[in-house]
Amino acid sequence: MRSFEIVQSSTDTITSHAGLALVGRALAQTGLAKGLDRIPLRHGIAHADCVKSYVGLLCTGKSDFDAVENRRADQFFKTALGVAKVPSAPSLRQRFDEHAEAMIPHVDDAAIAFIGSVGAPVTPILVKYGSSLRPVKRRYAPLDIDVFPMDNSGTKKEGVGYTYKGFDGYAPLAAYLGQEGWCLACELRPGSQHGQKEFIHFLERVVPRARTLTDHRLLCRLDSGHDAAENRAWLAREGVDFIIKWNPRRQDLEAWLKRAEKEAEWSFPRAGKRVGTLSEVVEETFGGETRQHRRVVRVTERTIDPVMRRMTCDGHGARLLVPAIAIEGWWTSLGECVCGDAKVIALYCDHATSEQFHSEFKTDLDIERLPSGKFATNDLVMACAVLAYNMPHAGSGSKD
Repeated sequence: MRSFEIVQSSTDTITSHAGLALVGRALAQTGLAKGLDRIPLRHGIAHADCVKSYVGLLCTGKSDFDAVENRRADQFFKTALGVAKVPSAPSLRQRFDEHAEAMIPHVDDAAIAFIGSVGAPVTPILVKYGSSLRPVKRRYAPLDIDVFPMDNSGTKKEGVGYTYKGFDGYAPLAAYLGQEGWCLACELRPGSQHGQKEFIHFLERVVPRARTLTDHRLLCRLDSGHDAAENRAWLAREGVDFIIKWNPRRQDLEAWLKRAEKEAEWSFPRAGKRVGTLSEVVEETFGGETRQHRRVVRVTERTIDPVMRRMTCDGHGARLLVPAIAIEGWWTSLGECVCGDAKVIALYCDHATSEQFHSEFKTDLDIERLPSGKFATNDLVMACAVLAYNMPHAGSGSKD
């Protein structure tokens, strides 16, 4: 890998992607080439040159294989990324089609190796508890896991199905670590696949990766699509703390309101609305083991509809003949002495930050509409995207 010295140039060579020099240096620290070289190759451009060239394209906001044609004669592109030869678009597509399944593990390893090699910070969440005289602090590294849909409607690509957002596409499953949002994996899944299917296998992949990058205790945050006894049992067994959104299936709302009247702490955010919060210990059995889990429940009662305020004389909204009752809840392994009900809810609300990480894949890396008709090839594209996504996130805490 060549070093670059930045000086004022007297030549006419100008590039709009000077940042690729840093991408090349980052790729050199991942061990990507060493891993890919173990995949048999009879002839042609090296596997590493193909993957590096594609990662370089993603870093410039291009995901189509045809975009590589504009870089074949670009000397800076080759030098910056450390490739001997840039493949043609047909060669790149064919190489990915033929060796996708063999390449994915090495690209996945490179994405994690990069985070560790540059000493990237994994900023934890600080939870304070105890008395003011003897405060206690605990630090948790958030591990946010979520499914997000990618619109590939109007295509006949392998694996495209009807997603929960109401369009045809894919539903990849992503895991982000720390407040920086380091991506540990982004597994491509068919659009119609339920998020819980093979989810334990996904946890078995990402939790060990997270533990190689931080010594802080992990706090896994999941939405209601992963409200399953199997998940809570696995996380408890592995010593991973969690906050999982409760899916209140077939609950008696009136009964919850009566219970909240007796047990909840109430707040009154506006006229005609009151919110009660309580927590309970629920005994749950899975796989022959019985455990107790805490569940925080929030009951909301509305007697005034604020949407109708413009149509009423007092401007407060329309009074409801029958109060509207809503409940929501969160499973957690955090004890009440460590984390109060309000703090549990606030910690889960921060899980929504991962939505902006999804958008970086879709917009900045331009991979919402994946370039291949083959599922395995598109899965390799997602693995390359994880590597490209992590590089700009390397903060000031890096060693390089």
